[in-house]
Amino acid sequence: MNNALNDYLRSLTIEQGLAENSIASYRRDLVHYINWLQAQKLDQFTEDSDMISLYLNQLVIEKKAEASRMRAVSSLRHFYRWLLAHGVIQHNPMETIPSPKRGQHLPVALTMTEVEQLLAAPNVNKPLGLRDRAILEVMYATGLRVSELVHLQLSDLHLEMKLIQTIGKGNKERLLPIGDVAIDYLQRYLTDSRPQLIRSQHYESTLFLNFHGHGLSRQAIWKMIKKYISQVGIDKDVTPHTLRHSFATHLLENGADLRIVQELLGHSDISTTQIYTHITQQRLLDVYQKSHPRD
Repeated sequence: MNNALNDYLRSLTIEQGLAENSIASYRRDLVHYINWLQAQKLDQFTEDSDMISLYLNQLVIEKKAEASRMRAVSSLRHFYRWLLAHGVIQHNPMETIPSPKRGQHLPVALTMTEVEQLLAAPNVNKPLGLRDRAILEVMYATGLRVSELVHLQLSDLHLEMKLIQTIGKGNKERLLPIGDVAIDYLQRYLTDSRPQLIRSQHYESTLFLNFHGHGLSRQAIWKMIKKYISQVGIDKDVTPHTLRHSFATHLLENGADLRIVQELLGHSDISTTQIYTHITQQRLLDVYQKSHPRD
C-alpha cells in the first residue's frame, strides 16, 4: 500500500505539478487512511464502500474538523480514481460515497478601520518592526497567500513597474499590482532593515528574513499577526489568510469586477471567489438593519 501511495504522490508532482503544501496534505490524509486499514488487519486497499464509511465515521469520532473531513473525502476520491486507472483495484468504492455538505462559514474580513489599526501596529523605528510593517502592507496590497509571501525572492519584485511576481497553487505564475504605500515600506525595509538581518549567503536572495537571517515560516507570520491583533485589541479570529480575505472583500465593496478579483487571488474556479460576494452582501444587510428606521 505504501508503494502505491508513493507512486501516486510522485504522479501528483511530475504529472500534475501540484504545490508542495497540496502534496503534503494528500500525504497526511492518505497515510492516516492506510494506518487505519492496517489497524483493521487489511493489507490492501478496500473496495468495500461500507468500510470507507466506517473510516469516515472514525474521523467524526476523532473530532476532526469539518474542513478536514471534507478534504479527506476529496483525497480518497482522487486516490481511488488513480488506483483504478493503474489496475491496483478493480472497483472504485468512492463512487457511492457522497461528498459531505459544507456548512456556510463566511471567512473573517477586517473593516478598513481595523486594517489601518493592524498596519500601524509595528514599531517601524526597529528593524523587525519595519519588516513586519512591510509584510503586512504587502499582504493587504496584493492578497498573497502566506505560503506565497514566505517564498518571495528579491527577483520577484518589479517595483519600478509596481508589480510583484509569485508562483501560486498548481505552479501557476501571476503578476500582482502593488500600491505606492506598500512599495514605500518595502523600499524602506530593503534599505534600512534587511541589511541588518542578513546572516547567511543561503538566504541572500530571500525577501523577508527573521532575526537569525533565515527565511520566515508560515507559523512565524501567524504568530506575528496574532501579536499585533492582540496589541491593537481587535476581537476577531484573525489569521494570515484574514488579510487576503480583507483584500478581496474591500476590492468588491469598492466596485471591482469579480473576474478581476479571481485573477488577483489566483483562483482557478470563480465559485471559490464568489464567497466574498456573500461577505459584502452580509455587510450591506448589517448596515441596513442598524440604520433603517423601520427594520
